[in-house]
Amino acid sequence: MDTLIGLLPIIAMFGVMWFFIIRPAQKRQKATATMQNSLKRGDHVITVGGLHGTIDALDDTTVFITVADGTRLQFEKVAIGRVVE
Repeated sequence: MDTLIGLLPIIAMFGVMWFFIIRPAQKRQKATATMQNSLKRGDHVITVGGLHGTIDALDDTTVFITVADGTRLQFEKVAIGRVVE
């Protein structure tokens, strides 16, 4: 019984850590994956490196982005940070 009471603060600390750190990170990861899977041609995007461009073409794993001067660059789909409206 004493060991259970001794473990209670550790279990409570893990529960609080899961609620405030792990759970929100999982939600963000799921939202990012959903966004990356719904990309389409013509979307204005920003990469995780900060590059702004428009999607010109895409396949299962890569995305071709056209930047301001007309240059066409190839990125992995996971490098897309967000879609700009």
